[in-house]
Amino acid sequence: MKIIGLTGGIGMGKSTAAAAFRRCGVPVFDADATVHRLQAPGGGALPAIARAFPGTVVSGVLDRASLRARVLADGAARRRLEAILHPLVRREQSRFLARARAGGKALVVLDIPLLLETGGERFVDHVVVVTAPRALQISRVKARRGMSDSEIEAMIRLQMPDAAKLSKADTIVRTGLSRYYAVRQIRRFLAAFGSRK
Repeated sequence: MKIIGLTGGIGMGKSTAAAAFRRCGVPVFDADATVHRLQAPGGGALPAIARAFPGTVVSGVLDRASLRARVLADGAARRRLEAILHPLVRREQSRFLARARAGGKALVVLDIPLLLETGGERFVDHVVVVTAPRALQISRVKARRGMSDSEIEAMIRLQMPDAAKLSKADTIVRTGLSRYYAVRQIRRFLAAFGSRK
């Protein structure tokens, strides 16, 4: 089974690329969605987050804005949160891969925003990086997440620069022209990748 690592900065178009892979029949593990479930009411990460970040979990519900403000402003707090979340995400990823192997899948995608920051490229067969112009990236994040300009800039600064990610890519998918163009790139990539032996 071949494993594709899909990554890119916030607002670069990973969701569009992941959806295109799914429509082509490729199973996708979504690390962001996994984190969201872990932090949802009853999620496996909530008790540890409540202990590590007092006041961010109220009546079993995470105050995401409060937690985000803490980790954006404090590197030690961010590392504490990552120490809670990353092992749980890796466990879910391992289960996903085991199910895919058991199901005889030839190809899967791991959609992981911090794939390159965490050295995850060592565990995949091919790295696909999505990219878009900076102005478009910021406008996408604003429209979708309702974050302030300073929060967006802080979030972007925490991630590996786009140029560094592109230098580590085996394949680059540009999402700045149109959704149709991005999807067509994914389909072309799959056709070429599937023909390799």
